[in-house]
Amino acid sequence: MADSLVIVESPAKAKTIGKYLGSKFIVKASMGHIRDLPKSQIGVEVDRNFEPKYITIRGKGSILKELKDASKKVKKIYLAADPDREGEAIAWHLAHYLDVGPDELCRVVFNEITKEAVKDAFKTPRRINQDLVNAQQARRILDRLVGYKISPLLWKKVKKGLSAGRVQSVAVKLIQDRENEIKAFEPEEYWSITAVLDAGKTVFEAKYHSHNGEKKELHSQEDVDLILAAMGNEAFIVKEVKEKERQRNPSPPFITSSMQQEAARKLNFRASKTMSVAQQLYEGIDLGKEGTVGLITYMRTDSTRISPIAQEEAKDFIMTKYGPTFYPETPRQYLKKNANAQDAHEGIRPTSVLREPDQMKAFLSKDQYRLYKLVWDRFVASQMASAILDTMTIDLNAGETVFRANGSKMKFAGFMKVYVESNDDGTTEEDKLLPPLSKGDSLPKQSVEPKQHFTQPPPRYTEARLVRALEEMGIGRPSTYAPTLETIQKRGYVAIEEKKFVPTELGELVIQLMQEFFPEILDIEFTAHMEEELDFVEEGKEDWVRVLDTFYTSFEKRLEFAEEEMKEIEIQDEVSDEICEKCGKHLVYKMGRFGKFLACSGFPDCRNTKPIIKDIGVTCPTCHAGKIVERRSKKGRVFYGCDQYPTCDFVSWDKPVNRPCPACSSMMIEKRSKNGVMIQCTQCDHKEEAVDESDHTDDMKD
Repeated sequence: MADSLVIVESPAKAKTIGKYLGSKFIVKASMGHIRDLPKSQIGVEVDRNFEPKYITIRGKGSILKELKDASKKVKKIYLAADPDREGEAIAWHLAHYLDVGPDELCRVVFNEITKEAVKDAFKTPRRINQDLVNAQQARRILDRLVGYKISPLLWKKVKKGLSAGRVQSVAVKLIQDRENEIKAFEPEEYWSITAVLDAGKTVFEAKYHSHNGEKKELHSQEDVDLILAAMGNEAFIVKEVKEKERQRNPSPPFITSSMQQEAARKLNFRASKTMSVAQQLYEGIDLGKEGTVGLITYMRTDSTRISPIAQEEAKDFIMTKYGPTFYPETPRQYLKKNANAQDAHEGIRPTSVLREPDQMKAFLSKDQYRLYKLVWDRFVASQMASAILDTMTIDLNAGETVFRANGSKMKFAGFMKVYVESNDDGTTEEDKLLPPLSKGDSLPKQSVEPKQHFTQPPPRYTEARLVRALEEMGIGRPSTYAPTLETIQKRGYVAIEEKKFVPTELGELVIQLMQEFFPEILDIEFTAHMEEELDFVEEGKEDWVRVLDTFYTSFEKRLEFAEEEMKEIEIQDEVSDEICEKCGKHLVYKMGRFGKFLACSGFPDCRNTKPIIKDIGVTCPTCHAGKIVERRSKKGRVFYGCDQYPTCDFVSWDKPVNRPCPACSSMMIEKRSKNGVMIQCTQCDHKEEAVDESDHTDDMKD
């Protein structure tokens, strides 16, 4: 008969842990939180030191009865929820319900779900950490006060169903501010001059750098003409050749935000999908004969610290697989990325580097494999030696004008043999070889090409960019990023266009009201300071009631003012020229999760909706009568189809191009990859580079 009851959050976690602990332990799942603040009321007694009124979550009755019955049959109860504030709070609520005393050594935590880690954790149970619980309670109550006090105001003055929140409001404001920057942006003209030079067996490019010893920027055709006139037909003479070694260091192991960013860039995963798949890898995968094993460590963390045992295993693996030169002289230590990072957990890593991704592939779904490989690659690379590149810079004189050519060559791959971090513009570092030249060498030119450019506005936020911005500003914590991004879309404050956030009119209106009546909620420094205060509560350095009281004193005055002064606003729908084919009324523009669509103005009597179809100016290659239009799938993914559907069933995920293949006259499409955009034929092997104006960077930089 079992002696102990172990309670975790999920059935998957319970299944994995149950196999490790054996028959003396009953392992059951609470299915997350069992108690929370009520949805029907604010549930916080402000005048009684912000006392929360917790109630049992609806639908949890049968689970609680099962846990209660099981607890009566055992001598000992262990609470093994996740190792963070939220997990500590779940354990605290369970302890309250099951009458587990505050001094009981009942709390068990582990950063990874492996047999060794779980068994070690049960050797050293501890008391529930009330500081952690208080930090979670303070955050929950703070968010409840903001949400349940401001939201009714927005319902009354603007529209039902709206909400406000500390982190979500800042996120929407960042998106809105970026949109304002883009609208206000005035492009500036600039020019580059590229010389194509002949070095015998090698032809290479050099770019205009300076004139008469000054780095004179080229802002117009006139500026370019002056330089070209000064150059005349002067030969290009090598002025200086600089060669040096450059060292490149690996990125640290993943934290929650960096994993979300990199999964977005490399795997095209939404933040919520990344966290869902990571949860599966953490809780356990059935590996056949090896049993069920957690493949990665806990995925909600902002620490890059790695345990000495994991580092030692990585060292042995790297030296065996790649050789001693691929391991650094001393193990790598990664400092906290920001001062507020919580160092209780490790960074995200595989529970064992010996479980190589290709060996695990047969046991994993496609998404699980791709994310596991990303985590594995990143961690192994983080422990490897630096890459070494040989770089060469050649300055050439054409009269008093200097042109510069830069080249590099990989000398030693180091960590880059395994993994290289992506960047937001999708460019990759490749070898760019220059010929061996000496000072005084004279080179004939093949051509000198001036080119006009215009500076580009700042890019809209992708999920990856927004997560990075919130993290750098100290807004939110690892567990909040994914739900925040989901919430601002569900509320209709932002939409996604071409994988980038665009504010809606509703979002803009709500931010204007918040800015006028609750500016501190949108203030980045204020919100970051609140996060810091919650961290101090967790560390036992601050009293959670005092933190809430300090906030609420000024917040309450803001509420009273807003109640009196905020005017009611009626949002008018923009009427289109299209008529509803079902009832004859005009269709109006609505904003949904994936952008604008058309809906009947007769709602709710008529619920007809239609997508807004965008003609891309290409004739259908199948029926030759219809036009190719841009559409969206139910999940918001853009695809291209014939406007004669269902008569014509042409469809393509890739954007067709408005010209035939020069080789075979078939349809050409745009193919996007991390290396840029290519135009390629759908039938033959013809390919050509495309100019992607949205990705232009400032060519004036060295």
